[in-house]
Amino acid sequence: MALQDDLTAIQRYVDDLVRTVGRIEQQAEPTTAGVDFRRVRMDTDHLRESVALLRAAVAPAAPPDRPAQAPPPPARPAMVPVPDTPYDSSLWTDSDDEGLGARHRRAP
Repeated sequence: MALQDDLTAIQRYVDDLVRTVGRIEQQAEPTTAGVDFRRVRMDTDHLRESVALLRAAVAPAAPPDRPAQAPPPPARPAMVPVPDTPYDSSLWTDSDDEGLGARHRRAP
């Protein structure tokens, strides 16, 4: 459990850092509170998200008396049958031949 305790401590420290940056930003003069604080705030938010992801990745496994269940397989898309009969030729009357261009035009 030492790893979980360390991660919890890191989370507390990051939360304290976020609060401190917010307080300093409010107390700073308007000329100094600009891009620099915005960048620090973004970095602390990113650090908070990274610690949350790390904690989720090392979350304790299910207890041995209750084994973890595998997630259900993803649902397959419905199959669409394609008939072997030829298509209606009227579908292609005004189309171009791929790579050859239109039927009634000459190449330059």
